Amino acid sequence: MSEARDQRMHAAVIESFGGPEVLKLAELSIPTPREGDVLIRVEAAGIGAWDRQERAGEYDGVFGIPSTFPYVLGWDGAGTVAAVGYGVTRFRPGDSVYAASMPLPRGGFYAEYAVVEERFVSKRPKQLSVEQAAALPWDSLTALSGLKALELIPGDTVMVFGASGGIGHMAVQVAKHLGYRVFAVASGADGVALVRTLGADFAVDGRRDDVVAVARQRVPGGFDGALVTVGG
Repeated sequence: MSEARDQRMHAAVIESFGGPEVLKLAELSIPTPREGDVLIRVEAAGIGAWDRQERAGEYDGVFGIPSTFPYVLGWDGAGTVAAVGYGVTRFRPGDSVYAASMPLPRGGFYAEYAVVEERFVSKRPKQLSVEQAAALPWDSLTALSGLKALELIPGDTVMVFGASGGIGHMAVQVAKHLGYRVFAVASGADGVALVRTLGADFAVDGRRDDVVAVARQRVPGGFDGALVTVGG
């Protein structure tokens, strides 16, 4: 354990559920890493669309864990390892990392420090800035879980609808990494350009192109699966 033990940190907390006005700055104890934990000095925190719902109390009890206050939001983050718990072997203080967490029960990334289980932490690739890495984890995991659910094999063709969005643009890259052919339905000319740079085999503008016609022309045998990230 590092010198961080028993010291204090600043965090953005909520003391009750509600709108943006319930967020406030507070001083809390720095979390203590338990066995298998990594304590991260946070340099950037991801902000997700789900944070609003969580702040409003819509997740209260959903994960089988009672909500407690002060409540620190923030599911994604990146920073530097400050300390590690017993049994941690992949990280040491000073490593640059990013991580996916669940704020309950120990607090999220809206703080100067966050504690995360080792299995949810990865070293930050040098080509990613701290800010990019902080926004990456849960969108990437969502994209990966969706693709895995399709049970595709290398060489299969998958349509990614909403391919230039937060989850969609990660799905394009993960799909290519898994060996799939990707038919990307993006939003606008800039979205089409983006997914092409990310490796999409086919790219269409969902706002302007006849997606069905292009799909029949480019993928006459049809798709082996589709990941739809828009429209509810």
